[in-house]
This record gives sequence, C-alpha cells and structure tokens, in this order.
Amino acid sequence: MRIPALLLSGIILMGLAACDTAKQATEATSSTTPTTTTTTVSAAAIEKNGIRLTPFLDSPKYPTAQLRLTTPAAGSTVPSGAVPFKYELTNFQLTKMTGGMHGEEMANSMKGQHIHNIVDNEPYSAHYETNFTKNIVDGQHVVLSFLSRSYHESLKHRGAYDLRLVTVGKLPSNAPAPTFDLKAPHLFYSRPKDVYSGKDAQKVMLDFYLVNTTLEPGGTQVRATINGSEFMLDQWAPYMMEGLPMGENTVKLELIDSDGKLIPGPYNSVTRTFSLQP
Repeated sequence: MRIPALLLSGIILMGLAACDTAKQATEATSSTTPTTTTTTVSAAAIEKNGIRLTPFLDSPKYPTAQLRLTTPAAGSTVPSGAVPFKYELTNFQLTKMTGGMHGEEMANSMKGQHIHNIVDNEPYSAHYETNFTKNIVDGQHVVLSFLSRSYHESLKHRGAYDLRLVTVGKLPSNAPAPTFDLKAPHLFYSRPKDVYSGKDAQKVMLDFYLVNTTLEPGGTQVRATINGSEFMLDQWAPYMMEGLPMGENTVKLELIDSDGKLIPGPYNSVTRTFSLQP
C-alpha cells in the first residue's frame, strides 16, 4: 500500500520534532549539572560496644580543586621563628560554607572552607587565607597541607595536598640527614580534635590522611582503636562516630599491612584524645 506524500511528510516532521525535543532535554540536563556535585553512596556501618562507625562518601566533590605550596620551598631552610606560608589555589574557595547535609550534622567551622596545615603530625592549624605565618621550632620538619571542607573533611585527591620537608633555623654541622621518606606510605591524623559539645557531640567525624598508599579489604588497612574497641577500616573515607560517651575519648590509628603488621613510618601509629560535653 502506498502512503500519500502529504501523510509521509507529516510522519517525518513528527519524528524530527521528537528527536529534537529529546536532544534539548539532554542538553538542558547537562548544562544544569554543577561542577561541585554530591553523590549519595550507602556504606555499611561497623558497631562494637555501643560505638558505631559509618563511612560516608556523599560530601560535595571538588575534583578539579588544586593546592600548591609556593613558600617555603621543598627542602629549603628558613630563618628561625615565624615561618611564612604561601599557597596557590585553583577551583576551590576558602571561607565558603560547604553544601550538603553534613555541615548540619557535625562540627562545622562558621569561617567556611580552609587549609589544614600539619607539622610533624601534630594537631593541625586551620587557615582561611592563602598567606600566613606559623611559629615552628628550629629543626627539620615534615609539613603536610591539604584542602578541607568547612566541616573539616579533607579533600583526598592527588592535587589537593602537598607534602614536603622544611628546615627551620641553622642546624649544627653534625646534624643528621633527614630520614623521612617522601615516597613511602604514610598516615597522618586529622580529626577528631579538641572539645565537642551539644549537638556536635552526637556525631563526631573521624578523618585521616594517607600518602603513597591506598586501603582495600585484605590489603593495607587502618586499625582504629576507639576507647579500647578495635575497628578495621578498609576504605579511605571519613567516618561518622556515634555512641561515644561524654568526657574524654581516645582514638589510636595504625597503618597496617595485609598481615596486620604496622607499616614502618614515623606517624603510622598515632594516639589522640578529645572530649565530649553535654
């Protein structure tokens, strides 16, 4: 049966219109997708002795954020006293409040996003500007810097951190050479820290920083001992801690191999205390 030419033309035009409508819908969806995204990822909680740890991977992502420490230079020697730090940032805004729900669930800095500066794995200092000074004692030091969301969760991709050795002051001629291996696996402690009170004490984030290593089931893991209860962490993620008692709490983190042995490194075993108040 032959289809009249007028009817055939109408069918073709309807088909083209439908394709164009689908194309516009696709383009509209793509154009409204933000650079900073939030992906909901469910993860199993671990619970022991009333303490629950739940990894979360649904914070806003900043995959193109970059941090570069320009001063002090890697391997440099700087004068004693207040050490100047200068950073260059790309695709990341300091002092901005991070979106998503976690800022309402956990301790959140009202000053917004910032840089964590850690010297020799001591408690970090938070900085909301790219230029600042920090008093550091004379000697050879390991300096780790990384970008942080407003609720202190670290950005964990390669361009978001800087690790280097810096010497402060003039060392004796017989001072030993640095033994810290920048290429070896390292664990650095970040959170929790200090005192949490009120609503902030209900859900407390555990966050640490890894360099030159990854975690996986049956492979390298972090052994977290919280108030004497041991948790094996096989993914590098922040963990929500719930069920902690009021008062002083203790966290011990260890970077271990597939046999459960501590991986050599000056900071791969660290113990910290923090407090919760009503």
